[in-house]
Amino acid sequence: MKQETVYVGIDMSKSCVDVAVRPTGQMWTISNDESGIGELVSRLKALDPVIVVLESTGGLELPSVAAMAAGALPAVIVNPRQVRDFTMATGTLAKTDALDAAALAHFTDAVRPLRDAET
Repeated sequence: MKQETVYVGIDMSKSCVDVAVRPTGQMWTISNDESGIGELVSRLKALDPVIVVLESTGGLELPSVAAMAAGALPAVIVNPRQVRDFTMATGTLAKTDALDAAALAHFTDAVRPLRDAET
């Protein structure tokens, strides 16, 4: 049986990480600290995503991206302007961390940004 293709969007803030999974619609929030990042990597490994996308947030994303890279997860940091333009084009105007994570997952599914190894 073929496994469903999974795309993940992650919205980072100083205190927490919001995660959205597409196409399942699964969402969760964890703390943005060492234990939360460990939980993030474990949960993502279980999902076996094709790609995990985070916006560049002035460095807040770096510990999570480093942990994902160490866990052999396909993480990509994207330009927030590209995602904002995409969400405006899809008519998503509300702005919360959970909605931002869902928008990132949708962006990832629709645009399929390339990882450095693929460029």
